[in-house]
Formats: sequence, C-alpha cells, structure tokens
Amino acid sequence: MKRELEKYQTVERSITKKFRKEIWNNFIKAIKDYELIQSGDKIAVCISGGKDSMLMAKLMQMLQRYSEIPFELVYLVMDPGYNEINRQKIESNAALLHIPIQVFETDIFDIANNAEKYPCYLCARMRRGHLYSQAKRMGCNKIALGHHFSDVIETTVMAMFYGSQLQAMIPKLHSTHFDGIELIRPMYCIHEDSIIAWKRYNDLEFIQCACRFTENCTMCDNGGGGSKRQEIKTLIKQLKRDNPNIEKNIFGSIHKVHLDTFPGYKTRGKTYSFLDNYDRFPD
Repeated sequence: MKRELEKYQTVERSITKKFRKEIWNNFIKAIKDYELIQSGDKIAVCISGGKDSMLMAKLMQMLQRYSEIPFELVYLVMDPGYNEINRQKIESNAALLHIPIQVFETDIFDIANNAEKYPCYLCARMRRGHLYSQAKRMGCNKIALGHHFSDVIETTVMAMFYGSQLQAMIPKLHSTHFDGIELIRPMYCIHEDSIIAWKRYNDLEFIQCACRFTENCTMCDNGGGGSKRQEIKTLIKQLKRDNPNIEKNIFGSIHKVHLDTFPGYKTRGKTYSFLDNYDRFPD
C-alpha cells in the first residue's frame, strides 16, 4: 500500500518536480552565480510570514539537506507587534511546512505607528536593524531576505521614475553598521508569478501585509512604497503585452551597465562626473 505523503512533503515535491525549472533551478542559479553561500556559514533565514519568505525558508532547508557544502540555518521570525491572527498564521504555516522557527518580539509597530513623519520608513529601518542585531547575537554571519526577481526590476524602475537615479538591488551586501554580517538574496532569480503559482498549486495561505496601517491590503513592500510599487507592477505588466522580454531586459540591463555612457555616477558614497576624466581619455 502506497504511503500518503504529508503536506510538507508534497510541497517539497512540487518544488523539485512541477516547479523545478521556475523555482528550484533559478534558486540554485542565484546561489551559484552570485556565490551566496560558503562552507561554514551560519545563516539567519528571515521570515516575515508572507509567501516569499516562507518559500525561501523551505528552499534553504532543502538546499541544506542536499548540499555538499556544510552550513547552518536559523529560521528567524521577528514579531514587530503582529495581531493575534497574523502571529498564529505564521506559526501554523511554519509547523505545516516543518520549518523550525525561532520567534523574538519587538515593539516596532508601537514606535513606528506613533511617529509623526514617515512611519513606514522608520518601521522598515527598525525591522532591518533588529534582524541584524538578533542574527549577530545568535552567531550568524549572514541574513537571508526573500527579495525576488520581480522586486529587483520594480525597484530599478521605481528608483528611476520616483528617485531620479539609476539604482538597483544587488544579490548580496556587506552591512555597513554590523561588522561581519552579510545580507544575501537567494530568491534573486525567481519571478513573483512563479511564487504565486506555487502557493496556489499547494493551496497555501500566507499573511499579506502585517503592518497595522495596511493589515487588509493586498500589496505592500514593507517600506512605505506599496502604492508606487503597485503602479510599477501594473506598468511592467502592460509593457509586457507588447514586449514579452521586458522583465528579462530590465534585469539584464543592471548586469551590463556601461559607465562610459553616463554623465554621472555614484560609488561608495561619492559622486563623479564624466568630466573628471573627459580630457584624460579622449575618444
């Protein structure tokens, strides 16, 4: 008699079977192409409770199981002041997927929601700081966040349209405030559409947005840019109708920046002009 698989096992099978090309292969591609994990790493997998971070946690768990490279994982959930329903949903999903989370509590929502100016920006900054601090206390040298391919291209377009700058999101980043801690983005090559399809295929439900300002919203980037990000999502979707490669082209463009064609650029906090070396290197 064939043994019936548990829910977490069918979820894992869907990743390596049905969604192997869209999810698993792109996950492995990011890990290898950007050298995100090295032997001896202790990584804090940061889980907010949404579809992206929960899938990332499962992918990292499976990678650790199959990988020849030894590394440790801590599944870290920061409770910034979730309501009871959201907190319970995160814990029940973690149990369902067999992800052994560790929860630590903060009062971030109370502080941010009482701020007179830019509460979303303050909340995002505080959440990131608490995650770094907790990861360091636990002896981790890396934290993993669930930013995906779609986040990368949307952030690039948002920066140009609303920030007046060409700025992307890189796959890994050394912390400037927490020595010895590195941020990695293992979902960097996975499209959001694939994540949504995986969630629906497995009949999974995750929290949408845990912020007290927007607990009932369906689109939130946890950084105060939900409405603008939604505008960019809609724009890219419209452009994709005429050019199916639009997302691939935006993603490719941030990997092939031709600095010689830019009148100005910024690196390591300092701004440069093409005039700085214009006469030294004539065409």
